[in-house]
Amino acid sequence: MSDDSAALKILADSDVEFRSETIYFIVLDRFAIGNPDKAREADEMFDASHQDWQKYWGGDLQGLIERLGYLESLGITAIWTTPLFEQVHSMTTGEERRAPVHGYWTSDFKRINPRWMNDPSEKRLFQRNDTVFDTLLGELHRRGMKFILDIVCNHSSPQTDGGKGRLYDDGKLIADFDNDTANWYHHYGEMQDWTDEWQVQNCELAGLATFNENNILYRDHIKEAIKLWVAKGVDALRVDTVKHMPLWFWQEFCADLDAFNPNLFRFGEWIHGHPGQEKPVEFANKSGMTILDFGFCHAVRAILAGGRREGFRHLQEILDLDGNYSGATELVTFFENHDMPRLQSLGAPNEVVDLALVLLLTSRGIPCIYYGCEQYLHNDTDGGKDPYNRPMMDSWESTPACRIVAALSKERKLNPALQLGGQWPKWIDEESYVFLRRYRDSSCLVALNKGPERELVVSNLEFPDGEHDCLLGGQRIIVADGTAALHLNANQAIVIAVRGGPVRGRCVVRLQVNGAPTQPGDTLAVIGDCPELGKWDLAKAHRMECVNANTWFAEIPFEQSAGSSIGYKLVVFPVDRKAAPTRENRIVRRRLIPSRGSAKWRDEWQS
Repeated sequence: MSDDSAALKILADSDVEFRSETIYFIVLDRFAIGNPDKAREADEMFDASHQDWQKYWGGDLQGLIERLGYLESLGITAIWTTPLFEQVHSMTTGEERRAPVHGYWTSDFKRINPRWMNDPSEKRLFQRNDTVFDTLLGELHRRGMKFILDIVCNHSSPQTDGGKGRLYDDGKLIADFDNDTANWYHHYGEMQDWTDEWQVQNCELAGLATFNENNILYRDHIKEAIKLWVAKGVDALRVDTVKHMPLWFWQEFCADLDAFNPNLFRFGEWIHGHPGQEKPVEFANKSGMTILDFGFCHAVRAILAGGRREGFRHLQEILDLDGNYSGATELVTFFENHDMPRLQSLGAPNEVVDLALVLLLTSRGIPCIYYGCEQYLHNDTDGGKDPYNRPMMDSWESTPACRIVAALSKERKLNPALQLGGQWPKWIDEESYVFLRRYRDSSCLVALNKGPERELVVSNLEFPDGEHDCLLGGQRIIVADGTAALHLNANQAIVIAVRGGPVRGRCVVRLQVNGAPTQPGDTLAVIGDCPELGKWDLAKAHRMECVNANTWFAEIPFEQSAGSSIGYKLVVFPVDRKAAPTRENRIVRRRLIPSRGSAKWRDEWQS
């Protein structure tokens, strides 16, 4: 992005859009081996036989490059790998030496782990532009795909044979936990009470050297290092262990990155966060990034592999709390990852994994698929716990799960209802769930059945009448007078969709509003001083779409006013048409409309 265009986006107060993406999360060492002949004979932390789960098995960036065609065929549009930074060699526990295969024990944020590269000399990533990582970014962007860098701002490394928490700046030692003269680290010992917020943010997590975010030297270093990766072409960040650092740090961090590149999407890991808990919701709403949706994840696992008695009602209880978030449709959703057993290790058959994929890819949020799920990859040793939830990818065949992912990721990319719309339940019981995703004239109707074969007659569908073919094949659904008779086999899903036309204009502004005092049946609208917003005429106000109890959304096309500054306010039209509309009680907002392209704004209703 040029300096001028970056400045324009900041001036226009625009935000990045990521809701059309389908993410694929890879444990890089276990995905694909691109250079099997690399010299590893003297590497005690490498196991070519793939028998020692605590050692490296050889996956690398070249292997990922060689499998991009496979991922593209699945409709994957964003690749997230475990961290790439150079890190400590190993850790000793008793007589056992373990390799940090996961990548989260960084020793140098400005170098890449040479294990991921074709040649160890490529580790000085920012001194050249011809590395395998540069090739990966080029290939991804050529295919219209994005790369998500996994970063760790909270900690460096635990005690190893080489010390604890030694941090380097492109090879130069700048911090050492055991000789911390410049106060780069907290020294309060390990966490004892997980309910004590001070301990959570200042004490050590599992013996990891914990950075002191109050030190400006540390803050300047981490931001400088991450900006180097972003300048290389990284499109998004997944941020580890965000609950272990104070909110003000993340606000500063995100603000600096926004100024550097406003197009950088970010999501954090607030482990086991729940929409009913104050702190993770506050983080998602106020930090400058969204979060991984653990509430959705745990609900799906409980329903499909945990035998939760309430069944799908439990998931709807989670979704009913979406109004707590400022942007529930931007939460990153998942149902398994590298820290938990895969569904099959909990007893779920492949057909239930298929159901989970349908639910993931059609529900609100940005879906993230854990590598190999589409191949039914799993190892059930010790219940499939870490490290057995990280097997080597060993198959690239077309499976029913592959076909589900390909069909639904394609629909997500093309259907605004799946990207932007709310999620409205039409039938819920223990065994079955029917819901509608809707935005403007686009719709997607989804029916899931995890129980025995059954017939459902579902009315008030708010879906266009007519004959509709299931996107997953094999069934035609007739909707008449808003009602459909659904025949659902055991562990079957039906998905039908209608796509409306896109919103077009010289500039299209995507406006998201939270906190409007609307009641069921009310409408929120935008009025303003330009032709596109009615020149303050309420009859010509631009009406918005309801997403959930807290969020309204609209795409507003600008022609005459593109490139100009406009003023606008929000107004509620009551369901009772005899009642007077309610305008915001504030001075007029004023923003710059870009001359072309798009912008995304976020507003809070003000009384």
